[in-house]
Amino acid sequence: MNNKTVAIVGLGALGILYGQHLSEALGKDRVKVIVSKERKERYERDGVTLNGSPCDFNYVLETEQGDPSDLVIVCTKSLTLDSGMESMKYQVGPQTTILSLINGISSEDILGARFGQEKVIPTVAIGMDATREGQNVRSKVKGWLQIGADVPEKMNRLNIVSAIFDEAKFPYVIEENIMLKIWEKFIMNVGVNQVVMVHETTYEGIQTGGAYHEQARAAMLEVVEIAQAEGIPLKEQHVQNAFDIIDTVDPKGMPSMRQDGLAKRQTEVALFAGTILEKSKQYGVPTPVNEELYKRIKEIERTF
Repeated sequence: MNNKTVAIVGLGALGILYGQHLSEALGKDRVKVIVSKERKERYERDGVTLNGSPCDFNYVLETEQGDPSDLVIVCTKSLTLDSGMESMKYQVGPQTTILSLINGISSEDILGARFGQEKVIPTVAIGMDATREGQNVRSKVKGWLQIGADVPEKMNRLNIVSAIFDEAKFPYVIEENIMLKIWEKFIMNVGVNQVVMVHETTYEGIQTGGAYHEQARAAMLEVVEIAQAEGIPLKEQHVQNAFDIIDTVDPKGMPSMRQDGLAKRQTEVALFAGTILEKSKQYGVPTPVNEELYKRIKEIERTF
C-alpha cells in the first residue's frame, strides 16, 4: 500500500490547480496544504475554488510539528520563497523530496542550500494556463511537469516522485537533460514575460509578425549566449522552438508578469533580466537588451 504524503506550499494558481488534482486523486488526508493561521482562517471563511467548484483542502498550520511529508511541492512566487521555506521547514525530513515550480533558474539552488541539494529534483511547470482572481482559479489546461535527475544520485528520489504521480494520474514527463529544459523555459520567461510587460501588450505583441517580436527574439538570443557560457547546450534553434509554442497560444492572453503589472504587484524581474545581468558580469558577455528591459520594468514598478 503506497500511502506517501504530499505537502503543497503556496496556494497561488498552480498550488490550487495541482493541490486539487492531488487531493482528489490521493485523498485529502495524504495532501497537506501548508498555511499560516491567518490564511487558514481566511481560506476556510471565504473558500477557494477551481473553475467555480469549491476545493476541500486539508489545511495544515506551518507551526505544526507532525510527521514530515514524502514530497513537498513549492508553488510560491519567487518573491515569497524565503517565507515559503520558513513555512515548510517542519514538512522536510531526511527522506523528503522537494520540487520547485518557481520560474527562473535559481530556486532549486536556494532550496538546496537550506534543506540539502540531494533532496531537490529539478522541475519545470509547462503548458498550463491557470489564472487566479482572489481565491478563484480558472484553468482550461493543466499542463504538465518536466522532472529529472541532474545527478545520478537522485534517481531513487526521482522514482519515488514518479510513483506518487503515477498513482495520482498526474501529468508529468521524465526528462533526460532536465537542466536544458529549465533553460528552455527560462528563455521563454525572459523573452515573453518581460517584453509583454514593458509594452503593456498581450501575447499578440511578441508572436511572429508582432510589433515587439524582434525585441523578444533579441532578449532570448542573449540567454543562449549566457547558457553556453554556463556549459548548457542551448542553441539558436531553441529560440525558434519557443516561438513555435508562443505562436499557438491565445493572442489576447498574457503571461503572469503582465498580470502582476496590471494588479500593480512587484514582478519577478529579478529572476529574469536580473539573473541575466548577474551572469553577464560573471562571464563578460554583454546583454544590452535585457539591461534595457530590466531598467524599463524597474521604472514601471516605481509607479506602483
